[in-house]
Amino acid sequence: MALFVVPAAAFAYPQIFSKRAVLVYFLLAGDSTTAIQSTGGGGWRNGFLNYTLKSGSSGHNYGHNGATTASFRSGGDWATVLSQVASHKSSYNVYVTIQFGHNDQKNTSGITLEQYTTNLELFAQEAKVAGATPILVTPLTRRIFCNGKIVESLAEQRTQTIAAAKSGGYDWIDLNIASENYCNGVGETASDSYNLTPDDHTHLNVQGSVVFGRMVSDLMIVEYADIRVVTQPNATLSALIAEGRPA
Repeated sequence: MALFVVPAAAFAYPQIFSKRAVLVYFLLAGDSTTAIQSTGGGGWRNGFLNYTLKSGSSGHNYGHNGATTASFRSGGDWATVLSQVASHKSSYNVYVTIQFGHNDQKNTSGITLEQYTTNLELFAQEAKVAGATPILVTPLTRRIFCNGKIVESLAEQRTQTIAAAKSGGYDWIDLNIASENYCNGVGETASDSYNLTPDDHTHLNVQGSVVFGRMVSDLMIVEYADIRVVTQPNATLSALIAEGRPA
């Protein structure tokens, strides 16, 4: 099989290099595609925090089912994230990942694309002011196929997430295109093996969390030297992802 290469556009710019090797602490802000596995939800959180970091570096997930860029703030989750930045920044390089879109997209959310973009920009700005490095993450693809290819149902949210990052010079990774390309590479049957339940093409089961959590890690370590230092490699899994083969 031909090599599957994650495109250069999937990575953030510019490169960030830490002057000193320190521990890293991640705060994950997002919806259910970031969250821990549960009834009706589950994302890349467990696979990322539990399997890609060396001892000493860690993090906490605040993503949860149903969250939008508006409800995450109004419900108090974002204030908690910022308080955790303050608590950890003296001992760690703190990164705040920000991934939304699945629920913002819904007609019932009342959130326009313009508001979605503005909300992301404000999250990133406030995280930076608080002392963290924000990383905007384009939304994990839905694994819905038509004629053998992934339906690009989150293209607008991907575009606006990148626009929000570029508007303020914030860092970003393109999980949407990376996960879409990977699913296209492995095909529909293999992609379905990551479903939380047989008919759930949005949320991830335990294995899906491991695979896509590693994908998030692989996207990050290209750009962040301090993250690369604290990452526990899994060369076999990373190779399968890069080559577009089932894992």
